[in-house]
Amino acid sequence: MNDFFLETRDVIKRFSNHTALNGVSIQVPKGQIFGLLGPNGAGKTTLIRIINLITAPDSGEFLLNGRPTRPEDIYNIGYLPEERGLYKKMKVGEQAIYLARLKGLSKAEAKKRLQIWFEKFDIMPWWNKKLEELSKGMQQKVQFIITVLHKPDLIILDEPFSGFDPVNAEMLKREILELKKAGHTIIFSTHNMGSVEEICDNIALINHSEVVLQGNVSEIRERYRSNHYLLEIPADETLSENTLFDILSEENTERSKRYKIQKKEGVSNSQLLAAIAQKNEVTSFTESLPSMHEIFIRTVEEKTQNKES
Repeated sequence: MNDFFLETRDVIKRFSNHTALNGVSIQVPKGQIFGLLGPNGAGKTTLIRIINLITAPDSGEFLLNGRPTRPEDIYNIGYLPEERGLYKKMKVGEQAIYLARLKGLSKAEAKKRLQIWFEKFDIMPWWNKKLEELSKGMQQKVQFIITVLHKPDLIILDEPFSGFDPVNAEMLKREILELKKAGHTIIFSTHNMGSVEEICDNIALINHSEVVLQGNVSEIRERYRSNHYLLEIPADETLSENTLFDILSEENTERSKRYKIQKKEGVSNSQLLAAIAQKNEVTSFTESLPSMHEIFIRTVEEKTQNKES
């Protein structure tokens, strides 16, 4: 048996004349955070609806733990949709208990777990308030709690940081990492690729209904490395042109000058640093690996060129 908790194989889904998914295959390892990335309209939400058993593919397979899905699998999935769907006139605690019971928890167990989560998220005072009295960020916390309360093996988060300020977004990020540590498998869907690099283990990039890139985040960034480095020297010095590298950009501050340089092919880091250190005091030197956004743009451009050639 393989280590994939979830797989889709050549999934196709069409709506009228629009192909939402065109032969999509992804492999989500157990107990890891899987980033489902791509621009709005790429097909991410349609794939999530299939994984969440809301709709079925026109063709292809969807497997959980190496077997076809069953209706009862829905009780082992927690889904936080991008479009939140709580009842605004209903009291927060009452609503949370009701939704938890739909996932199979008893009233007593639901209340016990909810109190722990509400205290952790500092929203216990809002238990008897109507949802419409809460800020958007507070509502987000409530819906996240409801999503994970029944301890599902699979948690699907669609744009989970939407509506959060930086402090609460950081808190939510910590909770997602704790859920991973506890053994949950998490699918994290977003069009904001910068937010996934810190927390995702593996990703699939989707563009125009197709997977254009998939794999381990570190391995992908390593594969797309471009020999770019960030160099910092004292403000009273200047970096001179050199046959070992090209200067791509320069930024001056009161205390330093910061450069982005590109190392020439065949040049080692030791050679590069030695050449620079002959004329400058090096205060910082780090490799600049490409961001997931840069990798996505490059991948799409390469796919486009291949289709045209």
